[in-house]
Amino acid sequence: MEDPPKKYFRLAPGQEVRLKYTYYITCKSVIKDSTGNITEIRCGYDPESRGGDTPDGRKVKGTLHWVSVHDAVPLEVRMYDHLFTKTDMDNLDEGKEYKDYLNPDSLIVNTNAVGEPMLGRIEPGETFQFLRNGYFCADLHDYSGKKPVFNLTVKLKDSWAKIQSQNG
Repeated sequence: MEDPPKKYFRLAPGQEVRLKYTYYITCKSVIKDSTGNITEIRCGYDPESRGGDTPDGRKVKGTLHWVSVHDAVPLEVRMYDHLFTKTDMDNLDEGKEYKDYLNPDSLIVNTNAVGEPMLGRIEPGETFQFLRNGYFCADLHDYSGKKPVFNLTVKLKDSWAKIQSQNG
């Protein structure tokens, strides 16, 4: 996030985070294209922080999982949410029917996801935890090594999303 609020412990300009299994990094600059979309993030790293410890004992609050785009496998990831926008479907507003409460975001398909290379070499039905997201299952019908497709089965708690919803 380019202009993060308080309690934002993820990558932001000038902010230090840990890349899981590697080093502490600090965002030095953000490069954008002519339309204002971020195309590159330039970071520095502390070579003495490998494994999450530093000689000076400093700690960071954010740890990011990352995948090398050069080695990654393109994935289709299907995220599921509540089917209805109303909690109590036994108590519909007058003149409304169940179709009026269908959640347009109950299925979001991300075809731009990437994952570890081994996700292209598994069997349909195998399950995995995608760090910071949830538990996923390789689709029984649509998964193939050429087109890995994963379905969300259980979403993980997102403490940052909770903070955003309280402030927004």
